[in-house]
Amino acid sequence: MGWLRRNRLVVLLGSLLLLTGVLLIVRAADLLSIDRPIPAPRQSIDDGQPTRPAATVANTPWRGRARKIAQDLIAPPQLDPAQIERVEPRPPLGELGQAAPAGLRMPKDWPAVLLYQPVVTSSATFESMGRTVAISGVQGIDLDKACSFRDVAWPCGQRARAAFNSWLRGRALKCVVPPEIDRFAIAAPCNLGKQDVGAWLVSNGWATALASGIYGKAEATAKGAEMGIFGPPQ
Repeated sequence: MGWLRRNRLVVLLGSLLLLTGVLLIVRAADLLSIDRPIPAPRQSIDDGQPTRPAATVANTPWRGRARKIAQDLIAPPQLDPAQIERVEPRPPLGELGQAAPAGLRMPKDWPAVLLYQPVVTSSATFESMGRTVAISGVQGIDLDKACSFRDVAWPCGQRARAAFNSWLRGRALKCVVPPEIDRFAIAAPCNLGKQDVGAWLVSNGWATALASGIYGKAEATAKGAEMGIFGPPQ
């Protein structure tokens, strides 16, 4: 029977602690009465506006519901549409960030630069002298692209890069590139001697012509002759 008495004693102590907590909560609510007035903000001596009466929380709407504050100050003023006048936009502060005009072309004063020891990276791009150049007007063949000719698949992407590299043989290319360009790729027209690189790539089937480019007829010739990616495995 000793354990029963101990259990009763524990229950009694727990009830006393619970009652003490309830009394403390009631006492705290009395100290923080919601009827206590909120002090009005101070005004400077030079402020001639009348002082607003102090408001009490008890006089405000239900605290659990959102209410609008200073609606007359936040709401836009009533304007007559006839009095609104449209003005011209201000001129830009500078040329930085302005949109380039449509159809922007390379300036004619850019000189053709010799790029030595080109390293071919794909069928229409190469690296030379710290520059990465893509032949303009053409679409290169991805290295992992596989072509099919009469139900025979072959890795035409790798073959296209090899064909471009074999044709260059490390010879210098003359390209029209902007000065002081480095560390980012740019599309530019290039020549190998007197031969247009883009025309050679497209006419031999190792690149395709862009819709806005000048090599559409060269691509049609390559397709008709089954050259490069349009022909049998090579």
